Amino acid sequence: MLWRVSLLRDRDFRLLFLADTASQAGSQILLLALPLVAVLALRASEVEVGVLAACQTLAFVVIGLPAGALVDRLRKRVVMVVADWARALALASVPVAWWLDVLSIYQLYAVAVVLGVFTVFFDVAYQSYLPRLVERERLVEGNSTLEIVRTVAQVGGPSAGGYLIQLLTAPFALVATVAGFAWSALCLGTIRRREARQEARRARLGTEIAEGVRFVLGHPLLRRIAGCTATANLFVSVSQPMILLLLARELGLDAGAIGLLMAAGGFGGIAGALANARIARRLGQGPAMWLGIAVPAPLAFVLPWMEADWRLGLFALYEFSTGAGVVLYNVTQLSFRQAITPEPLLGRMNATMRFLVWGTLPLGGLIGGALGGAIGVRDTLMVAAIGSCLAFLWLITSPLRTMRELPASSHTLV
Repeated sequence: MLWRVSLLRDRDFRLLFLADTASQAGSQILLLALPLVAVLALRASEVEVGVLAACQTLAFVVIGLPAGALVDRLRKRVVMVVADWARALALASVPVAWWLDVLSIYQLYAVAVVLGVFTVFFDVAYQSYLPRLVERERLVEGNSTLEIVRTVAQVGGPSAGGYLIQLLTAPFALVATVAGFAWSALCLGTIRRREARQEARRARLGTEIAEGVRFVLGHPLLRRIAGCTATANLFVSVSQPMILLLLARELGLDAGAIGLLMAAGGFGGIAGALANARIARRLGQGPAMWLGIAVPAPLAFVLPWMEADWRLGLFALYEFSTGAGVVLYNVTQLSFRQAITPEPLLGRMNATMRFLVWGTLPLGGLIGGALGGAIGVRDTLMVAAIGSCLAFLWLITSPLRTMRELPASSHTLV
């Protein structure tokens, strides 16, 4: 843990850490609160919940690629600050509308789209900004530190969000997320280290977008990582809205209980973060990556059989193992992407990857909503469980299956 302590002694990294802490805590509450506004406050149908899930990630398909090229032209920190304030303002409209008794599902759709647009810009800038604060040989350390923030937020966020929803109702619980985005903007705004002014680009936006796409699709390992993540995300987005409908509507659990169950994913994430370096050293970085996807996937088959009894413990086990696997996978693949990419391409590489791997999320939300309305929540969860077990095939059939050390330079691969 000494490297984490020394890294946090750097004032600018510490401010990024604090910003990430606030943003992640708010986002975890948002993850539970926004769909529960639809389910509990507006009594939305399966299809409407699926459409809401699609709206939250639609921006990654529509503007994901141009966002990367634009971020590469701008100062990343400024992009993040603007995105934080925009998300805070958009989200604040929900409790205001609820208080005025004018909130509708269509406003939730609009807010979800706005949140998605600025999340695209924030995430692309965020993933491209870390290499400007941390030396490339310490990227794994920096990403692991920030990943622990995300997983700790997963522990406290859903349970705190659940009880806030019970105490304040779902719309007013969103105020905590508004505060998180505002605090994140304030922390980022006080970072002293300034980015160099970006040189004026003469190439057309389309040309720059194409450079990022060619880099990712022309790289044999990045292609496989993109395929694996996209497949996993597709079936996760099919299942997530149905899980909330199952727990809240069919099983009748209150928001606090749902939050506590989902907090198990955060505990798993902490376990994954603590074991990440040891597993990578013992098994190799490639096997650590695909095992993080393959091992938890079969536990998704417990979801269609859930009842409000001892089987809720199996749901907590599913959340725990998935949280651990996601951290193991994310730290390894994200650090590799950052290290192998030339700095001028970082924004476009991250945007292209996000376009490919998050572009399946709105599709999954729509598929989940449609299947939920047609065949029911439980059968939809069975379809998602089968699909989740396919994602690791992208990696197990590639050199990553046995690769102990991931390449440090793209020159031998592209």
